[in-house]
Amino acid sequence: MPERIATEKKGFFSRLETLFPFDWDLLRHAGAEPVPYHLKKWWFCLGGTPMYLFVVQVITGIALTFYYVPSPAEAYHSVFVITHDIRFGWFLRSLHKWSANLMIISVFLHLLRVYFTGAYRHPRELNWVFGFSLLGATLAFGFTGYSLVYEQLSFWGATVATNLADAVPFVGSYISYFMRGGPEVGEQTLTRFFIFHIGVLPTVVFLLLAMHIVLVRLHGVTELHFEGEEVQKEHRFFRFWPEHATTEILIGVLLMYLLTILSLIWPATLGAPANPNVTPEHIKPEWYFYFSFRLLKLTSLKVSVVLTGALMAIAMFWPFIESWLKRKFGMSERLSIFIGIFAFLGFLVLTVWESFAH
Repeated sequence: MPERIATEKKGFFSRLETLFPFDWDLLRHAGAEPVPYHLKKWWFCLGGTPMYLFVVQVITGIALTFYYVPSPAEAYHSVFVITHDIRFGWFLRSLHKWSANLMIISVFLHLLRVYFTGAYRHPRELNWVFGFSLLGATLAFGFTGYSLVYEQLSFWGATVATNLADAVPFVGSYISYFMRGGPEVGEQTLTRFFIFHIGVLPTVVFLLLAMHIVLVRLHGVTELHFEGEEVQKEHRFFRFWPEHATTEILIGVLLMYLLTILSLIWPATLGAPANPNVTPEHIKPEWYFYFSFRLLKLTSLKVSVVLTGALMAIAMFWPFIESWLKRKFGMSERLSIFIGIFAFLGFLVLTVWESFAH
């Protein structure tokens, strides 16, 4: 009897391998890949954190889409129903909100770690561009998702954002008209933001993530060396499976615990419904746009748009700019560190300044 069961199992797996001829040795080989020792620390393997949070975004976003209605007449009411009437709807919405915020923070911290450890330099310049593009996509996710609530502040935040787009030199009027779907924020705007949020941006993020991971696999993870730290040669690497994979799984579990705690203590709220005829006394964007909003208050509309665009372009293509400056003027790597610290402190000061403004 046991022999017959073993034969049936063997026959089942044999048929399964015929139907799905996957090379399992290749998977075992990938799992045995050596990983630099510094990735044992969470700070140095931040790249996996945004991916976990993006998965949470996708799952909770799909669940919310079953109830959300993307029209000015129904959008606010549908969010109200999700928050107050649907069982655990408030929790799903809170998970979606907090995972979005933590995803932006983790991508930003990951870029800071890569910059200040010099891991963006040759031959990884292109991967820095993909990583920075992912930050832009996550910010667009946050902006479109916030606008879909269609409450008073989100409506006027979208109005300010499209006015900023209108100030872009040469092509601003075309961009703003495309974003609004007309001369002002209205029904077409909400529909377009909804399509971007659930269709265009997820596709863009999937493609950027795929290219980012492929380049990491092709180039390998940068091996970092620290002053005063001596690691024996045989202990410079450890296996991806199970050592590093276990670390990543643990991070995923802790993230879910953190998201749950944040959702329970600070659940997603809902303000007054959008009213195009009443301008709020204090328009506030989401915290990740405080820098641009404070810059807008300190300068004119066009100056803030051009300056923000120029700073973003310099940051995105900094590996190539730095390489050119080294060849042309012999710029030291230490100067890059000082530039990074100055830029980060400037961003931090303007963000904190705006957070305390009334």
